[in-house]
Amino acid sequence: MAESTLFTGASRYAADFHGLIERAVGIASLPLKQLQSIRRSLQEQSAALEQLQRSLESVRGALDALKNVTGTAGYATAVSNGAVLSASVGAGAMTGVWSVEVISLGAWTSTLSKNGLPRVSDPATQSITSATSLSLRVNGESKGIALAAPTLTALVEAINEAGLEVEASIVNVGTTSAPDYRLAVRSTKLAAVTIELEDHSGALLDTLALGSPATYKVNGMSQAIESDSRTVTLAPGLTITLLGISEPGVATTVTVSRSTTALSNALSALVTAYNSAMEALDAHRGRAGGALAGQSIVRTLTDALRELTRYDSGAGALRTLTDLGLAFDDKGKLSLDATALQNAAARGWQQLTEFLGSGSGEGFLGWTSQVLDAVLNSDAGSLSLAAKSVRDELSAQDRRIEEEQQRVDRTREQLVARINAADAMIAALEQQAIYITNLFESMRIAQRMYSS
Repeated sequence: MAESTLFTGASRYAADFHGLIERAVGIASLPLKQLQSIRRSLQEQSAALEQLQRSLESVRGALDALKNVTGTAGYATAVSNGAVLSASVGAGAMTGVWSVEVISLGAWTSTLSKNGLPRVSDPATQSITSATSLSLRVNGESKGIALAAPTLTALVEAINEAGLEVEASIVNVGTTSAPDYRLAVRSTKLAAVTIELEDHSGALLDTLALGSPATYKVNGMSQAIESDSRTVTLAPGLTITLLGISEPGVATTVTVSRSTTALSNALSALVTAYNSAMEALDAHRGRAGGALAGQSIVRTLTDALRELTRYDSGAGALRTLTDLGLAFDDKGKLSLDATALQNAAARGWQQLTEFLGSGSGEGFLGWTSQVLDAVLNSDAGSLSLAAKSVRDELSAQDRRIEEEQQRVDRTREQLVARINAADAMIAALEQQAIYITNLFESMRIAQRMYSS
């Protein structure tokens, strides 16, 4: 509570006057305290709604992760020899087994600036040539190179920006104390690429090694396949990276299969998120309920969560979450039965994916998307609207508190002004009374002296 005017007091009644002011202001502040109490309650409600928002978002996140299981996350890859190659799956992947024999990893064409060119000890200020206009040719395709300054650093940057499928770098072929920085240019593809760089005096590069393609055989084919990259598309949605050369005649097996591990993990995460959300809602029930006790939003959100578990496809071997291994225990907690999940997976992934759907309207995920959108939609969701309502009420309450505080401050100022005036008058009267009392005392003393 602000005190814009101070009462100091001059009379012997100052302490009484100060107490009178505080009591009067305290009475005037009662409506303000009530408004502040309401605001604290609104703040608690806002914080509770934010916490419920996070809980529901966690459920939605778990469902999104479950959606991924029907795609690439639901596949597992196994490679019989990880020293030869690695494998990864993407969109469009399918189950299957492939054998790959890596014959050659291939090589990139590499070049280095010639001996006898100007020695560079500081690439930022020096270069292998004084020219600012050069010509770069890659497999006969030419590109002019223009430099703002004749430095090795600028030359490297210009070559890398030329778009001719080569990459340039700087390498020190000298010592740390006496560096000799050279220009190194390498092809970005595994092939016998010719790389030439010239200035007005002639060629600037020596070819250190001529590149060659990577070669491999698939599924026992006699014909080798050439690749200008060590990353190869082996099948739709299946990519392998060549890491080493196979022993002659020994192929590496790549197996892509459906994995129940990813599905089990996703369903376990959903169980955890669901139970946590229910616990958060339970905290606002009963006599000792939280800030939202008795409010309809608690019932709305509870019904929405329970609605998620009531999905029924209406047909097929998998119709409900119970068929997938999800069920409630005697305490109302959702749990996952691993054995039931394995049995569901054994019926085939086609039925699993049909049951789960994609979240775009069909299947269990489509159902849950609609249910959660009804409460979480940022514009019309019931939880979003409830949170907005509380925020609006908080803003309105802040305005009321500010207005009421101003009224209390004015009351204090007016009281202090009046009490100050009254105190000053009393102080003046006290001084007059002392003066008159002293005057009469002096007269009595003088009279006794004359009488004696």
